[in-house]
This record gives sequence, structure tokens and C-alpha cells, in this order.
Amino acid sequence: MRLHTKALLLVAAVALAACSTSADRFGDGAGGAGGVGAGGPGSIDDPTSVAYFQQRIGDRVLFVVDQSNLTPEAQEILRGQAEFLMSNGDYTALIEGHADERGTREYNIALGARRAQAVEDFLVAQGVAPNRLRTISYGKERPLEICSEEACYAQNRRAVTVLGAAGLGS
Repeated sequence: MRLHTKALLLVAAVALAACSTSADRFGDGAGGAGGVGAGGPGSIDDPTSVAYFQQRIGDRVLFVVDQSNLTPEAQEILRGQAEFLMSNGDYTALIEGHADERGTREYNIALGARRAQAVEDFLVAQGVAPNRLRTISYGKERPLEICSEEACYAQNRRAVTVLGAAGLGS
């Protein structure tokens, strides 16, 4: 029943998004200031939106080979994440730990867990309530890039902070 309800809501949202009452829907430049991508609620310019978090602050940090220590660049991104989370109490976060394809499955699951934990520890130290954070490790099972080159490996050595709604068990 829940899945059916969610599917109906998604279909309704898509149908509503397709209906536009703006005068600019035919490209005449006469309207549409409140449309998607125009800084409205939920847009990349809305400082309370998931899109803002993902694209303006950054939802992921990268790690050095076989390490779970946070780089200075990662710490800067995580400071922004902590500020966002403290300013937007309606969100929880799931921190996903990932590794590149090298090494055993077991090793990479453990490494991903250490990376996710390092992110959680940093966010908590910045003032984010621990009950709003969870961690999971995917090890090498969910690569972003698939190739046997350092450029690909580097993108897969990451922790990703995924926002969820508070109280929904994100």
C-alpha cells in the first residue's frame, strides 16, 4: 500500500509539473519567474533544499588510497554539511562509505565503514545531533566509475551524505 501511494504521488507530481500556467511556457520571455530552476523552493538556489545541499555544499568527500582520514578539502565540505544540517532540522542523514575495486570485499566493507564513521564523527564534533545520523558501508559494491585507472579509483574512494526527512527512518 505504501509503495502504491508513493507511486501515485510521484505520478501526480510529474503531471502537475507538466502543467504550466506561466506565460513563458512557449518561450516568449513574459513569465515563469517562479518556475523550476528559477530559485524557487526545492531549487539549487533554495538554501533549505536537497539540491542546494548536493550541488552548492557538496554531498561527498573523497579519500586517499587505503585511508579513512579526512583531508582538509573534505573537512571544509563537511563543515558546510554540518552548518546545513544544524540550520535545517527537518533532515536526517545516511552516510555511505565506499571504496575502490582494489582489495577484497571484506577489506573494502571495513574501509567503507571507517570512512563513513570518520564523516559521522566529524559532523557530530561540529554540533550535529548523533541521532540524526546513520552510517552504512557499501565497500566496492557501488562504484561511480568503472575502469582500472587512478582517475576512476579516486572517484570511488568516497563517503556520500544522503539527506532524508526526519522521522522517516532515512
